[in-house]
Amino acid sequence: MPYCHKTVHNMDNAVNNKRIAKNTLVLYVRTLFIMLVSLFTSRVVLNTLGVEDYGIYNVVGGVVAMFGFINASMSAATQRYITFALGKGDIANLQKVFSTTLQIHILIAAIIFVLGETVGVWFMYTQMQIPADRMNAAFWVLQCSIASTVVMILSVPYNAEIVAHEKMSAFAYISLLEAILKLLIVYLLKVSSFDKLIFYAILIFVVQLIIRLLYGNYCKRHFRESKFHWIWNKKLFHEMICFASWNLWGNCASVAFTQGINILLNIFFGPAINAARGLAVQVQAAVSQFSTNFQTAINPQITKSYAAQDYGYMHSLIFRSSKFTFYLLLFFSLPIMLETDNILRLWLGTVPDFTAIFIRLMLCITIIDSMANPLGVSASATGKIKLYQGILGGILLGILPIAYIVLKLGGDPVSVFVVHLGIAIIAFIVRLFIIRNLIRLSLSDYNRTVIIPCLLVSISALILPIFLKNTLHEGILSFLTICIVSMLCVSMVSYRLGLSKSEQKFLRDKLKNFFSNIRR
Repeated sequence: MPYCHKTVHNMDNAVNNKRIAKNTLVLYVRTLFIMLVSLFTSRVVLNTLGVEDYGIYNVVGGVVAMFGFINASMSAATQRYITFALGKGDIANLQKVFSTTLQIHILIAAIIFVLGETVGVWFMYTQMQIPADRMNAAFWVLQCSIASTVVMILSVPYNAEIVAHEKMSAFAYISLLEAILKLLIVYLLKVSSFDKLIFYAILIFVVQLIIRLLYGNYCKRHFRESKFHWIWNKKLFHEMICFASWNLWGNCASVAFTQGINILLNIFFGPAINAARGLAVQVQAAVSQFSTNFQTAINPQITKSYAAQDYGYMHSLIFRSSKFTFYLLLFFSLPIMLETDNILRLWLGTVPDFTAIFIRLMLCITIIDSMANPLGVSASATGKIKLYQGILGGILLGILPIAYIVLKLGGDPVSVFVVHLGIAIIAFIVRLFIIRNLIRLSLSDYNRTVIIPCLLVSISALILPIFLKNTLHEGILSFLTICIVSMLCVSMVSYRLGLSKSEQKFLRDKLKNFFSNIRR
């Protein structure tokens, strides 16, 4: 009997692994298309708006995003409770969870609307460096940003439904449409005779609204629990709010090292630096999507395996997610970090000051934070996030005051990102010690399975590309050589030094199946 149970259990895990692989592939196809569209549209939007207006759009939109930590806190709670209910197979509770989360998000949307129209307007007019002749345009950017944020908040429960049900193809198709609409925005922006900054903000809002309606319609057609019913469940409401309140503390820190830093840069250095940071964020977002896709496919399984008390499988998913995330990001980041200046010249033509160094530092931060994401997902799965978010939020919240002090002491814009990188490393180490007791995770297993292979891969993969960078003459041939060699080195070293024998065999089998299906 135990043998039969173990066999069925292994078969279930095999099915889950196949689902993860399929969802990851679907999301990667989506990402490649979106990345190409984003890189193209960023260049056109920058050239069309100009450096100053592009910086204004980024920093004014950041004022509204500054209040988004309230929504981000509830998003994590929504994702956790919906996925946990599915993992338990409790459909009746799933209906209650969805309706309760939608009620809470309506309340959050109202709060952020009021904050945006009061604190946001005051902050923009009194604290930010915006040229007087562009203040009216900045006001309408703020209004469109508030409207877009409200729409995004109301989309959260529907997006959580799709992820929890692991219907990643829906994300792929709707995201492809979103990318096409953004291409249309670029065309309309070029031919428009209106104020281009205001018109761009309006078009971005319209796209957000269309995508929100599509997600809502998909969920209502495919998931019966996503039809809203007025259900007042005081116990569930209170439980989710308590869960979100601790995420709220953690997300305050997130605002500090995203929009808070953006606003600091504006106050000390003006809109041109915000343009440089905005472009760096575009590159960071494009690269991080490759790890986000893998983690989006695997995160529901982490939560569901905890709900089923399958700790061994949960730990293996965490190890795999952290390790593969590192390899994926290193594969795409290494050539970008080595050839940042050449890539920016080819991509943009006109490159704002500090863009290259911002990109390199943000990619390093992204690799560290992305490796830590599975630890956060596992903490959320337990529901016991008080200690995790309390300590991590306190550490990460230190980024903003430390960066402010450094700037007041005469630091340049780069120093802000150096502060962020240092604290990100400290936070990663602290996460491991906190999560150890929450999910019975062995730190020695994590070090042996994740940290040591990642260090070996990164050191070994750097040797040849750096040697070529220092010996080859500048030119298109050396640029292509360094990019290709960097990717090949990361791929080969990751396979030989970064994967176990069983993982190597698994990868070989998957590639054989993939190419055999193509030949058919």
